[in-house]
Amino acid sequence: MIRVLIAEDQAMLRGALAALLALESDIEVAGSACDGEAAWRDIERLKPDILVSDIEMPGLTGLELAQRIQRHELPVKVVIVTTFARSGYLRRALDAGVSGYLLKDSPAEKLADSLRVVHRGGRAIDPELALEAWTEADPLNDRERQVLRLAGEGKSAGEIAQMFNLSHGTVRNYLSEAIGKLGVTNRIEAYRFARQKGWL
Repeated sequence: MIRVLIAEDQAMLRGALAALLALESDIEVAGSACDGEAAWRDIERLKPDILVSDIEMPGLTGLELAQRIQRHELPVKVVIVTTFARSGYLRRALDAGVSGYLLKDSPAEKLADSLRVVHRGGRAIDPELALEAWTEADPLNDRERQVLRLAGEGKSAGEIAQMFNLSHGTVRNYLSEAIGKLGVTNRIEAYRFARQKGWL
């Protein structure tokens, strides 16, 4: 049996994924979580074979979960199921050790087949998206990405500085670097552009 944990913040979709996978004779839904932190606790408690996760979730994103799994060297494979058909997201997912990247508008039977491929040690990634992912590099480093995401969500430089125990000037420097690298004129444009590319 392939033991699967589902992490998805939309209750209806979480239920639909669980119901869909429960129809498969070789897949067991070990649990489901409504946000990234709950998913992390369930990973430690339930020890699933595969985590099926959305990208955008409260607490920890799907990519942050994948990075944490990679950092702790846990034997849990990660399959991202998302609406984001953006090469930047896929590239970051691959860097985080993700084994599968599927779009939510894929045929339903593709999910179960992809989980089997991943469980056997393979990868399940949309080929067109995979090709696109390597044509345009993400210019931001991790700290620039974190700071820009928070600034775009409305946090002030002072608030961000407190969160990361940085000086106000250091946060401004990160924002300035991100704006320069993206070739835009302010932090709002930088946030929008980076989101559009899938770099946040």
